[in-house]
Amino acid sequence: MTLTACYERCRRLNARHGRSYYLATLLLPSWKRLHVHALYGFARYADEIVDSFGMTGDREAALDALARRVAAALGGEPVEDPVLPAFAHTVRSFGVDRGDIDAFLRSMRADLTVTRYATYEDLLGYMEGSAAVIGTMMLPVLEAVPGAAGDAREPARQLGLAFQLTNFLRDVAEDLARGRVYLPTRDLEKFGVEVSDLGRGRAGPAVRELLAFEAGRAREHYRRALPGIDLLVPSSRPCIRAAYELYGGILDEIEAADYDVLAMRARVPRRRRLAIFARHLPIASAAARAERRVTVETP
Repeated sequence: MTLTACYERCRRLNARHGRSYYLATLLLPSWKRLHVHALYGFARYADEIVDSFGMTGDREAALDALARRVAAALGGEPVEDPVLPAFAHTVRSFGVDRGDIDAFLRSMRADLTVTRYATYEDLLGYMEGSAAVIGTMMLPVLEAVPGAAGDAREPARQLGLAFQLTNFLRDVAEDLARGRVYLPTRDLEKFGVEVSDLGRGRAGPAVRELLAFEAGRAREHYRRALPGIDLLVPSSRPCIRAAYELYGGILDEIEAADYDVLAMRARVPRRRRLAIFARHLPIASAAARAERRVTVETP
């Protein structure tokens, strides 16, 4: 596959699996957008390996093979892969931290054997690699304002954590069907919830109280992430503000349903998603035009 075709494959992965985030990426200048798709596409590609293979041995072998291809691609070797050439090109172009990539692959490997997390601190250890590093990998592409790259890193981590915890709350039943529970065991015990209660099709009072508690944690991650948006260059802010509102909207829908995520998957209504996009589009367009002017005028 050509490099262009690999970038297009990443875009399609983003469009198919990350509707809210994909909509937000349309607010980015086109040159940034394809690199964000490459990073998202890689993460989704690895996640599909973990979730799609029926036997643990098959998944382990597939992850081993992926890790070898990643190392080869990052080392400049040609690889036969529909995603990795674009991912490696983006990593090299923006100096994405290789440690973040290693942390991500470790968390994907944890999904092969770890199905429960005793405490929230344990879950955060997993989420560091599966979500926080996605935020920090995106940061070089999104660009911090001059002198703010160090300060922008923690909010980027927090936004990744907020997004993933939101997904965990939305996908309780789906994750349980895969044999995983991402709600800490200690929290289940605190609210008197059995794992079997998460598969009943309706959320009882104890489950709702548990989910309300975890939603409060997600809100705190969102709160910590918010100051980081203004640390990004203007052409990236509308995208991240929109993503912040879209994922926060999922949490709003969970709360509006009184935390009964077992009866129906929480979704942000299409009208609200389009309204969020439309509100940020003029700002994004103006920022992109200003960025192009600066690029042209700078010798």
